[in-house]
Amino acid sequence: MEFRRSSGKITSGFAVASLILTAIGFLDALYLSYQHYANTIPPCHVGFINDCGQVLQSVYATLFGIPIALLGTIHYALIFVSLFIAFYSGKIVWIRTSFILTAIGFVASLYLISIQGLVLYAWCLYCLFSAVTSFVLYFLVRYTFWHEYRIFFLKKVELLYQSVIRQLFFAFDPEWVHENAMFFGYWFGKVVPFRIVFDLYFRYRHSALEQKVANIDFANPIGLAAGYDYTAAFPQILPAIGFGFETVGTITNHPCEGNEKPRLGRLKKSRSLLVNKGFRNPGARAIIRRLTGQNFSFPLGISIGVTNTSAIKTQKQAIDDIISAFKMFGKSKVKNAYYELNISCPNLQTSVSFYPPKNLNSLLNAVKKIKIKKPVFIKMPIEKSDTEVKHMLDVIVKYPIAGVIFGNLQKNREDKALDPLEVVMWSKGNFSGKPTQKRSDELIKLAYKYVGKKLVIIGCGGVFNTKDTYRKIKNGATLVQMITGMIFEGPQIIARINRDLVHLLQNDGYANVSEAIGVDAKN
Repeated sequence: MEFRRSSGKITSGFAVASLILTAIGFLDALYLSYQHYANTIPPCHVGFINDCGQVLQSVYATLFGIPIALLGTIHYALIFVSLFIAFYSGKIVWIRTSFILTAIGFVASLYLISIQGLVLYAWCLYCLFSAVTSFVLYFLVRYTFWHEYRIFFLKKVELLYQSVIRQLFFAFDPEWVHENAMFFGYWFGKVVPFRIVFDLYFRYRHSALEQKVANIDFANPIGLAAGYDYTAAFPQILPAIGFGFETVGTITNHPCEGNEKPRLGRLKKSRSLLVNKGFRNPGARAIIRRLTGQNFSFPLGISIGVTNTSAIKTQKQAIDDIISAFKMFGKSKVKNAYYELNISCPNLQTSVSFYPPKNLNSLLNAVKKIKIKKPVFIKMPIEKSDTEVKHMLDVIVKYPIAGVIFGNLQKNREDKALDPLEVVMWSKGNFSGKPTQKRSDELIKLAYKYVGKKLVIIGCGGVFNTKDTYRKIKNGATLVQMITGMIFEGPQIIARINRDLVHLLQNDGYANVSEAIGVDAKN
């Protein structure tokens, strides 16, 4: 609800209702304060549970010798002043003061009602009237300033996550936390009220973020990258948190237990995760069973890769394995919007590589032959030189591939973004997050300049905030994926990125995010 002022007079019905309700609460509390100091009991019918005298003369009617009614009078007066200034000036500080004051009133009223019902077994009608006033005022003020309250709520979530929740999560084994996140994410997604509440507070919608990419409608450009949801646990809950799309996987033809533990680690100073999963997943058949029959409110992708086993020794075996997975999904009734072909995981047992153009050509030729009806994006490595990447792109543009993703994990353990003291703690695996950021940005810009008119570029790596997102878009990314940034910053970061991205676009004169794609690569 937006407020409009004319000649300094408040014209909003919700504003007037809030002020009137506050004034009524003030008068009710003021009347009880007068009765307290007059040492009288207000008119009140004494019934089975209705006894104002018992309530107002109890030890709970004062706090440090001060009547609760007087504190209520002061409280309502402060709310009235803060609301009036908030409505008149529109200043955030007064709006948030109103949020805080009405929250205090809500909690205090809840406490006092509990005392009456659970301790005194008696009710004071005047006190109940004040409590109802506080409850209604709490919700009315938030509804009135809903846009500002969502921002305020997300800031509280951010503070809570970074000061408490993240500290708790980081105190436990990362893989245990990850497995439980998938478990609870799956069940939260199945419960409609949870989805409604999350959607109400977290999801940010704006026409400036909407795009049609590869004939797929995206509500916003922020997606969950492959690698996090390898059990297909999150497709129902992620839209409510604010994501514009998600890639499940990476999924392989056969089930894969993954590499030996440890498969995950945290590098706090480096703002990175050690990743050594090795395509851990339950296999294509299990994922198809879980996803069949589900409808999705955002574009869902399936990442497919070669089964991580030493039994696959030849290029032909690897290609056959990948093609089998594609065929299974193609014949299934899973309503995914696109596929990713992951050729760049650095943590596999097989020695087969699709980086050499000849090998990549053989793979894509096999993919072409099965005539996949949905767009396919290729997950690219970031450790290759510019020349090697261009050679790979030269092969990719010859086939019906929708786009490329830059990129995967950082293999260089001497990357400047990595803290050497953290790196030496891990003998196996590669790194996500901040260490991937610079090279990812470079390759996005390179690919956009080189094949931007032929392929969609998706940015992935080192996205922690809106600035990181916008930089990738301006370098040439049409869509942006993240995982590590969410783990370090919290689930509210997606809504914040989307909201702040709109502001950046508007400040730069863009009506839609598509207008900003590649502007820095063109310079």
